[in-house]
Amino acid sequence: MTALSMHRVSRLWVLSLAAWSILGVAATPRAADEHSAQQPPGEAESSRITIRKPDIHVAPFQVDVNLVVVNVTVTDPFDRIVTGLEQSNFQVFDEKVEQKIEAFSTEDAPISVGLIFDCSGSMSDKIQKSKEAALQFFRTSNPQDEFMLVGFSDRPNLITGFTAKFENIQDRLLFVKSGGRTALLDAIYLGVSEMKKATTNRRALLVISDGGDNHSRYTENDIKRAVKESDVQIYSVGIFEPLSSRSRTPEEAGGPSLLADLAEVSGGRMFSVEDTNELPDIAEKISIELRNQYVIGYRPSNLVRDGRWRRIRVKLNPPRGLPPLQIYSRTGYYAPTQ
Repeated sequence: MTALSMHRVSRLWVLSLAAWSILGVAATPRAADEHSAQQPPGEAESSRITIRKPDIHVAPFQVDVNLVVVNVTVTDPFDRIVTGLEQSNFQVFDEKVEQKIEAFSTEDAPISVGLIFDCSGSMSDKIQKSKEAALQFFRTSNPQDEFMLVGFSDRPNLITGFTAKFENIQDRLLFVKSGGRTALLDAIYLGVSEMKKATTNRRALLVISDGGDNHSRYTENDIKRAVKESDVQIYSVGIFEPLSSRSRTPEEAGGPSLLADLAEVSGGRMFSVEDTNELPDIAEKISIELRNQYVIGYRPSNLVRDGRWRRIRVKLNPPRGLPPLQIYSRTGYYAPTQ
């Protein structure tokens, strides 16, 4: 069954376009008030638009091409989230053919997040700050969100399945220790597979790692295919040593590009960090970004069920007077085969 960036057909018939306008009624972040209180007035305003190897057998989801859903993030030149844009500011192209936008939402809907946490030996001096980053991400979540935790070193391990009580994950995470090699790709594959059990329509993986897979059974191409066939965004926090002090294996040298490629194809982002003290702030930034996305839905004009990869491009037409803006969205989806 083909995994697309769209809701499953059983949900599509339930959700009308009117329901999109209230997509998962916005919940107040647990730390929103505290965060706002600490933010200088000028900074708060400028962050808004009112600037203002076993064989791999991937089983795609089977859905009708009724509604393709694309999550879109917009940032300004200072990498601050831009909110307040309207449907008229966006255009969507499917295989270079413009599509009619039939659903548009900016609500903070509940989200399912899987934390893919690197506890390999190379993380020994970074694991404490990485735990603090994960906890900061959870603290800025919404009451209706749900989380799971996958730890990995020589092999991935599902530490905790989906739960709405992040305290459960917090308790388990505190006892995680570093050691062993790095099966990063296997861990991401497990995370994508476990996402099928999520109960919300919005899904993301947060990967915290120093990159450099050296012990996975699955290949990079396997994982890219699995990510393309899923409806999961990948956000990566890559903890990399400064270039001047790096003495890395070829696998470790490829870590940044690997994490960046997986994030890009899914419509997520990769954040590179050299100072581990920055990790909690980066995690909070990702949490805020996930809760300030534009959700665009369209019915493809091409109804041919050929199973091919169809490229999506979202074009932004911002209001006059704004600086150049950056847009992030998934790059495509697989058409159904029947």
